[in-house]
Amino acid sequence: MASELIFRGQNESHQAADSYSPKPPKPWLLTLRPIRYILREQRLLCVLAGIAIATVIFALLPSGGHRHTEPISFDSSSSAFTHPMRHKYYEPAMVSGRSTGGKIPLGLKRKGLRIVVTGGAGFVGSHLVDRLISRGDSVIVVDNFFTGRKENVMHHFKNPRFEMIRHDVVEPLLLEVDQIYHLACPASPVHYKHNPVKTIKTNVVGTLNMLGLAKRVGARFLLTSTSEVYGDPLQHPQVETYWGNVNPIGVRSCYDEGKRTAETLAMDYHRGAGVEVRIARIFNTYGPRMCIDDGRVVSNFVAQALRKEPMTVYGDGKQTRRPFNLGNPGEFTMLELAQVVQETIDPNAKIEFRPNTEDDPHKRKPDITKAKDLLGWEPKISLRKGLPLMVSDFQQRIFGDHKEGSSTTVATTTTAASTS
Repeated sequence: MASELIFRGQNESHQAADSYSPKPPKPWLLTLRPIRYILREQRLLCVLAGIAIATVIFALLPSGGHRHTEPISFDSSSSAFTHPMRHKYYEPAMVSGRSTGGKIPLGLKRKGLRIVVTGGAGFVGSHLVDRLISRGDSVIVVDNFFTGRKENVMHHFKNPRFEMIRHDVVEPLLLEVDQIYHLACPASPVHYKHNPVKTIKTNVVGTLNMLGLAKRVGARFLLTSTSEVYGDPLQHPQVETYWGNVNPIGVRSCYDEGKRTAETLAMDYHRGAGVEVRIARIFNTYGPRMCIDDGRVVSNFVAQALRKEPMTVYGDGKQTRRPFNLGNPGEFTMLELAQVVQETIDPNAKIEFRPNTEDDPHKRKPDITKAKDLLGWEPKISLRKGLPLMVSDFQQRIFGDHKEGSSTTVATTTTAASTS
C-alpha cells in the first residue's frame, strides 16, 4: 500500500483564512483624524497666530474703496477733474480709450493712449499731432503726402512716442490703437478737383477701411467732416440738424457728397456694429502750415499780397462767412476780408474781381451753440490776431528767409471761399 504524505495543517489554514472578516471602519474616526492632526505638534497655535497677523496687517492698510467726499470740479482747459483745495487732478480712468467711471489716484499720471491720425502731416492734422504728443499720447501718423508735408511733423521725429507711415488709406491698414482721428482727404477745391475720383474714393473707401479698423480693435473713431456737407445752404446760420443743399453732380460733389457719405458710413457703423463715433464738421480754417496755393480765400489773399499780385475776389465779393472769433458773432464779406489783408500786409495791394466759381456757397455761418453747450468750446483767436501769424509763416516759406515750420499757432475761421 502506497504511503502518502499528508500536511494536515493546509486545509485548516485555508479554512481559517476564508472565515476571517475585518471590522468595518467607524464613521466618527474619519472626523477625528483631521482634528487630531491639527492638535499635534502645536499646529493649532500656528494657525491662530497667522490669522491674528493677517488681521493686524489689513487693519493698518488704507482702504482702497474709500471715496473722497469733498467736491470735485471739472477743469475744461485740461479735461481733468480738479480738487478745489489741492490743485491736483482726478482724471477719468481709461481702458482702450473709454472711461471706466473710476478715477486715477492723486500723484499718478494719466496713461497715454495709442492714437492713429490719418492725414496727420497736413495743415490741421499736424497741429492735432502736436496737441496729442504734448498731452502724453503715442501717435502714429498715416499720410500719403498728397497735400501733407513731412516738414509739418519733422520736429517729432526723435520722439519715441511718434511714428509715421507713408500709406494711402484707400488700402487697408492693420494697427492696434485706442483712438482713430480720420482726417485723410484733400480739403481745398484746387486739390480735390485735381482728381475727383480719387477724392471720393478717399472719402468712401478710406473711411470704410478706418471704420473697419475701429470695429476690429474697439477704438473710438473721430471723422473730420466739413461745412461743405451743407452745400450752398438755404438755412442761415447752419445747425447740425440741417440737411443741406448740395448739387450731387457738380464739380465739387466729389468732396461734398464724399464727406456726406463718410458721415453715413460712420453712423451706420455706430448703429450696426457699436463703434463709438464722433463727427466734427469743421468750417474753413487758416493758420501756419497751411498750403500756400491751395485755392482758398485766406491763403490766396495772403500769398497774392505778399507776392505783390492783385487779390482776386470772385463774383461781387458779397459772399459772407462767419469767423470763429470770441466775442465777434458778425459776418465778413470777401471784400471786408481783403481789406483786413491789405491792412496787415500792404495798404497798396490791389483787388481784382473775377466771375464766381461753380457751386460756390454764398453764405456760410455755423451755429456753434451745440459745441459751446456740450464741449465747452468756442474760438479764441480773432481774425486780426490770427492773420499776422499766418502772414509770418507764409513769408518764411515764400521768401525762404527763415526756417520753415517755426510757428505752431493755428486759428480757425469761416472766411474761406473756394477760389481756383
